[in-house]
Amino acid sequence: MDITLYDPSQKDEWDSFVLRSNNGTIFHLQHFLEYHQPGKFPFHHLMFYKDGKLRAVLPGGLDKLMIFESPAGASYGSFVIGDIKFNETLEVIDAFEDYCWQKGIREVYLTSAPFIYQKELSHNLEYALLYRGFTYQRHYISHVIRLHEMDDILTSFQKTTRNIIRQSLRQDVLALEESENFDEFYPILVQNKRKHDAKPTHTLDELYRLRDLLGDRLRLLLVRHNGKAIGGIVSFHCNEDVLLCFYIAMIYEYQHLRPIYRSMFEIIKYAKEKGYRFLDTGVSQDTRADNPMTPSLDLIFFKEKFNSRGILRSTFWKKLR
Repeated sequence: MDITLYDPSQKDEWDSFVLRSNNGTIFHLQHFLEYHQPGKFPFHHLMFYKDGKLRAVLPGGLDKLMIFESPAGASYGSFVIGDIKFNETLEVIDAFEDYCWQKGIREVYLTSAPFIYQKELSHNLEYALLYRGFTYQRHYISHVIRLHEMDDILTSFQKTTRNIIRQSLRQDVLALEESENFDEFYPILVQNKRKHDAKPTHTLDELYRLRDLLGDRLRLLLVRHNGKAIGGIVSFHCNEDVLLCFYIAMIYEYQHLRPIYRSMFEIIKYAKEKGYRFLDTGVSQDTRADNPMTPSLDLIFFKEKFNSRGILRSTFWKKLR
């Protein structure tokens, strides 16, 4: 198996492969990664060929300490492959490890998308990595709503949650709209993140660049009260099966109106109508804790009210030198 370093002239070939793959997401696309300013990340993307045919891609970055990390500048990375047999999966990993030895790479970190992002469920890749000496470096917990198992949305929620949403619908004091006005949402997001000693992953300019690049694959749902934006959700169309809620935020002075309950209901309804199988509500970590794996119990409790279940987002690691 031959490995080549990605060149921008191969963008169409790369992105076409990701879209056809078994486990690719929007975050693996070069079309997505282009939103970063040139030079922000030491990108080192790899393409794997067998008999002249592209069989896998690996987005990532290689820093000055010769540490390779995938993803770089995205939420999910690791190997993107087709629905291939185990022996070929092993070939991809062996070829990558040979490449690492040749290039003097010292350590490797790989964070793949959770298993729900696969078209055909398989743990071939995970098992092959473990078999070749990779270990788990960390896990995050993400919460997922199984839309394809919902016959009726409201009745799948906890009773108190159902009542809150029904009351919101009766009172009709909140207006929800699809918007491209991130200027209204971003200050709300910053305020929310500050409450948890964190900052948004994206700047306001980056969100607008992503909107221009991704079109309707990036969606902002705003919640208004008397015309004022008081909350909202930013979601990514990750692939045909999964919609990801990347940002969920509100102005806390309006908490009594339960804008997040209402916006969660609306985005679940939207995702189900569009044919997604899963709504990923994102990781549920306590960003203030010293241990990055510390769960945010309050956040998990909230997400579970919408009949979500926890799944792992795991990072593999191997020290080569």
